Amino acid sequence: MTVLAAPPEPAAPPRRARPLAAVLAAVGIPIFMVTLDNLVVTTALPVIRTELGASLADLQWFVNAYTLPFAAFLLTAAALGDRIGRRRMFLTGIVVFTLASAAAALATEPWMLTAARAVQGLAGAAVAPLSLTLLAQAVPERMRNAAVGIWGGISGLGVAVGPVVGGAVVEGLHWSWIFWLNVPVGVLATVLAATVLRESRGGAPRLDPLGLLLSAAGMLLLVWGVVDGPDRGWTSGRVLGMLVGGGVLLTSFLLWQWRNSTPMLPLSLFRSRGFSLVTVVTLTFSAGAFGSVFLLAQFFQVVQGLGPLEAGVRTLPWTMAPMVVAPLAGIFADRVGLRNLIVAGQVLLAAGVLWIGLASTATVSYSDLVIAFVLCGIGMGLTFAPISTMALASVSEQQRGVASGANNTIRELGVAVGVAVLASVFSEYGGYSGGQEFVDGLVPAVLVGAAVIAAGAVVALWLPRRQKG
Repeated sequence: MTVLAAPPEPAAPPRRARPLAAVLAAVGIPIFMVTLDNLVVTTALPVIRTELGASLADLQWFVNAYTLPFAAFLLTAAALGDRIGRRRMFLTGIVVFTLASAAAALATEPWMLTAARAVQGLAGAAVAPLSLTLLAQAVPERMRNAAVGIWGGISGLGVAVGPVVGGAVVEGLHWSWIFWLNVPVGVLATVLAATVLRESRGGAPRLDPLGLLLSAAGMLLLVWGVVDGPDRGWTSGRVLGMLVGGGVLLTSFLLWQWRNSTPMLPLSLFRSRGFSLVTVVTLTFSAGAFGSVFLLAQFFQVVQGLGPLEAGVRTLPWTMAPMVVAPLAGIFADRVGLRNLIVAGQVLLAAGVLWIGLASTATVSYSDLVIAFVLCGIGMGLTFAPISTMALASVSEQQRGVASGANNTIRELGVAVGVAVLASVFSEYGGYSGGQEFVDGLVPAVLVGAAVIAAGAVVALWLPRRQKG
């Protein structure tokens, strides 16, 4: 008897690549929204204080309630995305962020706004690391550096226009529109991400509940302690308790990851010289640059008497330049080399911040600072995309989600540490009682920022010459 072989099943048609513009919109709009809200509220604080009857402590919490969960849960969100689906976690983050923005706009009491901001930060932690991971997965390898460069420009734009948008909205509309604007943007972002992005997973197949708890609690205590340090005193029992407690929990987390067969943060990541060193550069870059920006944004208001919108516009040569330079850095990364771009970026940034520190006086003209601002902007633009690209290119495809989460966590920790440390230096030498006193504190603080960035430039010299993504 002749047995007829079953005809072969037709091969599944190859998945059609999504247009690059659609992918960039699907990951770029959410990351822009999240980074924008990191700073957009700062210029609106005086108006919110009056309308909600908020105290000074409330104003601090309007900012910290966002940054604390955002920094603490980046690694956790990336790990969860690897297990339950990156696209699913990304969409959840966008939806929750949009709903929390509406809640913030409807707040009538300080505690309501603080709670809504905390939920925003938690949701933003799900968006930030997975945005980059989903982008790297969705574009061909030959286009990855350019795509990450454009992503870096979009992310930098959110940071750049945050204070300007906040100032413009407050001067032209009600402060609640800072948050209402996120609602239509969030709806559009949800539709784009749901239709354009594909699902993916990575890492270990099982969740690591103890690792999630230790990492989130440790980061929360550590960042909280750093944020509270300048106001409550670094030697106060509260701050020391949080810093020590955070350090103990994070040490326990690393020990558990070393012993666990399915870790959420594989310590094998740090066997890569590129990943380990780029993590150090990310920390020094974020601490020095954003700590300096925090003080300089106030300089124009406190010393030179400008309004929020005018002060935000004055910083645009610094904060807008990355939007232009970062995409170009991504395009030319293969030719020039990631290490060379990062080193050049850190050198220019350190030089610009040093220039500002040496030139700042109570009567300095804006024309004496604008070139330094441009140098800083170019330096940041040359750094954003190459740092992200090297972090992803230093690990396997399955580890990109957790690598992106780890790199973003270090960046946010750097921002918190930089603002806290430079604010402490500022408080030691100056204050807010007058223009000259502010400058007396600003100059040493900014010079410390320049030194921190310069240290990162030296570390960057040891980065690998070439990385293949």
